[in-house]
Parts: sequence; structure tokens; C-alpha cells
Amino acid sequence: MELITVKQAAEKWGVTPRRVQGLCKEGKIKGATRWERTWMIPAHAVLPKSGKEESPTLPMPRKSPFLDMTNIYNKAGGADECAALLENNPEAHALFEAQIAYRRGEIDKVYDRARYFLSAHSGFYAILGGGMLLAQCAIWRGDVQLWREAKRHICEAPCKTQTERDIISLAIAIADSSIYDNSDYPAWFTKGDFELLPPDSHPAAKVFYIKYLYMAAFAIASKQIEVEGVQGLALMRMIPCTIEPLICQAVVDKTVLPEICLRMSCAVAYHNSGDRESAIKHMDRAISLALADKLYGILVEYMRHFDGLLEERAAEIEPESVVILKEMHKTYSAGWSKISGAARNRSIAVNLTAREREVAKLVAFGFTTKDIAAMLYISESTVKQTVLRVVQKTGVKDRSEFYAIL
Repeated sequence: MELITVKQAAEKWGVTPRRVQGLCKEGKIKGATRWERTWMIPAHAVLPKSGKEESPTLPMPRKSPFLDMTNIYNKAGGADECAALLENNPEAHALFEAQIAYRRGEIDKVYDRARYFLSAHSGFYAILGGGMLLAQCAIWRGDVQLWREAKRHICEAPCKTQTERDIISLAIAIADSSIYDNSDYPAWFTKGDFELLPPDSHPAAKVFYIKYLYMAAFAIASKQIEVEGVQGLALMRMIPCTIEPLICQAVVDKTVLPEICLRMSCAVAYHNSGDRESAIKHMDRAISLALADKLYGILVEYMRHFDGLLEERAAEIEPESVVILKEMHKTYSAGWSKISGAARNRSIAVNLTAREREVAKLVAFGFTTKDIAAMLYISESTVKQTVLRVVQKTGVKDRSEFYAIL
């Protein structure tokens, strides 16, 4: 008879090892045997159900598909402790653990959990959460078919009201914006009007709204779109004025993950605007919060925006984290480039150096060779050579297309 460990059983059933050990001691897992200081469990054993409190279809404790962005996760370094508080609601517990696993970059575990939610066909927010997890897995894997399947599952979430249908539209737009653009966001969301959403969903909505604003600012700066009276980096420089109070509110609300995401987005805007000091201030705080729970994955998603600065700051805070971040970034970058390239119907380079990305970004923002040389303290000849290497690596036809490779 094949036996598995307590840890393996916990991962299989989506519960904590502590809970499995307790069930073994109570004799509720058939065939479990004591082995030295731990338990061995038959591989075919199933998680016992002992009442309503263990039903996998209990309502979610928050009306949000992003439990990790609510105040359930309210203490940096306490993600696992927060997860343990959800043990009496197996579905919420499994969803929260899967979302934390995603933030840690544990994609195989996330994929298995997502499949669980989508096969269970339970509540609206559980299925929506499972669909979003599957879409996130697709990005890391560069799997276009999985991406399309994830969006189909999101659309199939069992809505009963117009509000829930609006939430599905928002979820699809969020998924699309991760690899493409922000053109599909509902009009009400683009105005920052969250009245349609349950209050529990507001912390996550703020994070995605800021990402929407950043994408708009980037599109304006790189001349992809034109907005009357707004040119260059004007909107990019204004974004921190919107984010700063949201960060303060996240601190007051004790919503750890939104604070991390908002600080990173604020750092990106400051970095693109040339305010290195302010960028580092928010980045250092975000890195410290994330590393307290080993949330490497969330940092990896922002790395391509910083031209090597994130790795530099992580090395100052926790030197051993840099190797992990770089290895994860290779996987994420390759997956994102593949799936984003397929969506845009073009090839997106992943082998640009930090300096090449930095120069390419400034070119996309419309700065001249002379401007870039002065900003980066390099010669105009070096700028021209770097631009040429970018063209050779990416195959873009001219400077007007540089935005598409960033």
C-alpha cells in the first residue's frame, strides 16, 4: 500500500499539516499509522467530513475573488498564520493558500488548486478566483490555450445579478491587461467608481485601478494614444499623487498585499519620472514586506519595469533573495513574452539587458539620443549602439515601435 506524508496529504486536500495531524490523532483518517514522530497516510485516503463547518461550499468570508488582498492577510510575515484561521472553511482556506502560493511563485501548486475550484463548481467568488489563478498560471507557463480556457471559466462563473456580471467583465479586463492593454476595462471602472463592487473587493480594485492608470500613462508617454492637454510624462508624474494616499489607507486597513502592490506601482511611476530617491523609498518597503512571507513571485512581476534597480535593492535588504528572484524572473519573463506576443501577434524579446531596456524605454518616451545620453551619463555614441542592439535583437522597424517590446 502506497503511503504519503502529512505534508503531502495536506497539499493534496488543501488544508494545513496541523489539521491533518489532528485528524490522525482523532482516528478520523482510515489507515493512518504512527511512524516515529509523524504519521503516514494511505495515498487513497480522503479528507473526512464531520459536519457543516467542513463543507467545501461554505460562503467565502469576504466578497472578493482575491482573499489575499483583503484584511484576512493583515500582518507581514503572517501569511501562513492567517491561512490557518480559515481552516473551518476548506474552500476559502484552499483559495487563500493558492493565492499566497502564487505570490511565492509556486506555480505548480497554484495550478492544482485552480483545477480544484473549477471542478468543484461551487460559489461565484470561488470559481472567479479559480479562473483568475488559472490565468496567472498561463502567464508563467506561456500557455495561450490555458489562458483562453481560464477566461472561459471566468465567464462561466454562476452570476445571479447584474453586479456579478459587471464583476466578470472587470475580471476579464484585468486578465487581458496583464498581457495586452487596458482597452477592455468597463467605463465605470476607468472613472474610479467602485460603487458597484462589494466593499471587500475595494482593496483589490484600487490595485488594479492604479495599474490601469499606469498603463494609460505609459501609452501617452510612448505616443500610443493621444489625450488632449496631456503629453509626455505628465500623467506618469501625477500618478504618485493618487497612489500615496491609497498606500496610507492600505496601512491603516492592514491590507498587506495591496500595500505591497501599491508601493511597487508608485515606485515604477517615480522611477519612470526620474525620481530615484522616492522610487527606492517605496521599493525598499515593498521588498521588506514581501520577503517577510517569501512572496518572491509578486516582486518578479515588477522586475522588468526597473532596469535592474529592484535586484540592486533586494541585494541590500536580503542578499540571498537575488538569486531566487533572477531565476524566477527567467521563467516569468519567458512565459509573459510568449503569451503577450501571441496576443499582440508579434515577437517580444526577453534577452534585453537592463541597460538596453532602460534605453529602449526612454526612446519609447520620445527622448532624443542627446537627452538619453545626458540622463544616463553615457556618450551619444553608446546610446546609438545600444539602440542598434535593441533593433537587432527585437526586429522592430523603428523607434516608434519600441513601446511594444517593453
